[in-house]
Amino acid sequence: MSQFDVTIIGSGPGGYVSAIRCAQLGFKTAIIEKYATLGGTCLNVGCIPSKALLASSHHYEELQHFADHGIEVSGEVKVNLEKMIARKQAVVDQTSGGVKFLMDKNNITVFNGLGSFESATSVKVTKADGSSEIIESKNIIIATGSKPSSLPFIKLDKDRIITSTEALKLKEVPKHLVIIGGGVIGIELGQVYLRLGAQVSVVEFMDRIIPGMDASLSKELTKVLKKQGMKFYTSHKVQSVDRAGDVVTVKAENAKGEIITLEGDYALVSVGRRPYTDGLNAEKAGVKVTDRGQIEVNDHLQTSAANIYAIGDVVRGAMLAHKAEEEGVMVAEILAGQKPHIDYNLIPGVVYTWPEVAAVGKTEEQLKAEGIEFKSGSFPFKALGRARAGGDTDGFVKILADAKTDEVLGVHMIGARCADLIAEAVTAMEFRASAEDISRMSHAHPTFAEAIKEAALAATENRALHV
Repeated sequence: MSQFDVTIIGSGPGGYVSAIRCAQLGFKTAIIEKYATLGGTCLNVGCIPSKALLASSHHYEELQHFADHGIEVSGEVKVNLEKMIARKQAVVDQTSGGVKFLMDKNNITVFNGLGSFESATSVKVTKADGSSEIIESKNIIIATGSKPSSLPFIKLDKDRIITSTEALKLKEVPKHLVIIGGGVIGIELGQVYLRLGAQVSVVEFMDRIIPGMDASLSKELTKVLKKQGMKFYTSHKVQSVDRAGDVVTVKAENAKGEIITLEGDYALVSVGRRPYTDGLNAEKAGVKVTDRGQIEVNDHLQTSAANIYAIGDVVRGAMLAHKAEEEGVMVAEILAGQKPHIDYNLIPGVVYTWPEVAAVGKTEEQLKAEGIEFKSGSFPFKALGRARAGGDTDGFVKILADAKTDEVLGVHMIGARCADLIAEAVTAMEFRASAEDISRMSHAHPTFAEAIKEAALAATENRALHV
């Protein structure tokens, strides 16, 4: 029987990063993955493949604007979806292979099969051929991630009524893609197929898309996507989703109680994700699971069984790959006797559309609800030299700061390269910078990052220089 200091169940970003940190700290480490490839949802059917398709479709979209830059492309430009999907898969395979390399490099033992508890220190690994083995481990980390959610009355056939997993490997560009849910995943995949020529309609229960982010970001992204041709039905409650041949009919009730009908050839159900604990047998280890399927943990991510921890999508908090990574490292360091800490307020959120959307800290709505007095400074990308030079003038940067102390409480941005720019805001807030601190930092010119400086100036006695 194999024995380990730490065993991680699940090889997504949280699991494999935690395994690496455990190995670095001198623990004899194992990782269990039920699928044939490592990397979990993020690497195989989530972050990486969706960004590959977003990149490919963005290149195609840019071709439509080459003439604006004095570049004339003669002849027919066509989308080869099969090659685009194949490239996506090659990126996935390379990335997953990189995780396998890291496991080997760090002497981490990999078990392929379904991991299920036999006790608080024993895990059975059931392989694809039905055989199994038991491994013993002093400590165990649950990192089993999440799966797409649905609605009770929707029958997912994974052919025409699909989840994000199937949307990543379609064999044709939809004529009309109806997306149920206006969150991050639905909007990103919607833009992929919108660029490739599909009609895209988004049905959202809330009164705006990306409802978890600052309302100003939602408003701006809606405006830009509408300009690109995407249609939105916010404040609409889906009543039914039915398929007849190649036609999918979605009926939804609007705020006035009226029923609208949308017909498409595909319906993407994108209403969030649920924690995945199927087959884990957590009760055998004394691990408590909530009614929502989440693993109960304390502030140290420790479960009701003292030697078992849980991280990532399977516990409370935002379902983000980088959040899972931070938690994986934290648990490894706790096991090593260190005292790590995560400030969950400073975990950034990103939407990888174009323009990109990114945010960290409190939204205006949250600050108002909490009764915190704040001041706000914004700067539009259209006033930025670098943005005009590149033709990416949609969006803005907004900084929210404490009205009395000037400490930055939230940064919200939409525009070119915001997925990378948000790191500056996270760094500033980690060190409790004031808006004036940021405004006095030298930013290279011309860059997109200057928008952050200008927004900070705007929040500091309305001192923006270029607007």
